[in-house]
Amino acid sequence: MSQAPPTVAGVSDELTLMAVHAHPDDEVLGTGGVLAHHAAEGVRTVLVTCTNGEQGDDDNGAKPGEPGHDADRVARRRLAELDESVGLLGVQHLELLGYRDSGMVGWSTNEHPEAFANVPVEDAARRLAALMERYRPQVVVTYDENGGYGHPDHIQAHRITMAAAELSGVPDKLYYTAVPRSGVAQLTEHLRASGLDMPDVELPDDFGTPDELITSVVDVSAYATRKRKALEAHASQGENIFLLRLPEEVQQVVFGTEAFVRRSSRVEAPAREDDLFAGLRPA
Repeated sequence: MSQAPPTVAGVSDELTLMAVHAHPDDEVLGTGGVLAHHAAEGVRTVLVTCTNGEQGDDDNGAKPGEPGHDADRVARRRLAELDESVGLLGVQHLELLGYRDSGMVGWSTNEHPEAFANVPVEDAARRLAALMERYRPQVVVTYDENGGYGHPDHIQAHRITMAAAELSGVPDKLYYTAVPRSGVAQLTEHLRASGLDMPDVELPDDFGTPDELITSVVDVSAYATRKRKALEAHASQGENIFLLRLPEEVQQVVFGTEAFVRRSSRVEAPAREDDLFAGLRPA
């Protein structure tokens, strides 16, 4: 799945989207729709997953740190689930950096010397820069400075992506995934109006991106069902994916759009856009 793209003297003119994520399953929520959409229209899609997800739930339900939790077994299953998800989304190239999952903020696993969050940024950035030079993505998507919600591996993925973009000089446009705050409020209100309870999940008061910072909203409603199935492929982590506990009709709405903050662009593009490749497509 990670065959080298056709290049001429290291350069390819083929439209290419690269998404850089921390763990198996992260690729679906924020970028599953755009990956599926662009793959379907013939854009080359590349997913870089930084860790093997060792700190997820084990097959036997054991949580990290509990008796019976086998980190290597968890990684094997999560990578198999990732392969299934990638197939459902139509992603053409999957690249695994293979770093060790750091676990959630505050976990003892944060201190493991081989945890992704403890890898020197310059070392991981060089590896990612080499992938950028190989695939030549015009568009790169990753997390914001806080990793979306403060996860150490998401923050590290942000750091190495920014460093790799600078090292390689390849991306024309760089985006952060975003969850509009208005969307979180609308979801909560919709569930209440329907007599449904918000799933028992703790979200910080400032969760989400202020709407005024969002530059790009892409309609991926045609791929909402495929996105849901890709998320379901990560069955070992289903207990932790609260969106799968929502009614299917609500999922269709939630999965129907994806929002982004355009961090940088070397081409002219609308201030508010509905296409990550705006300004890059042939006239």
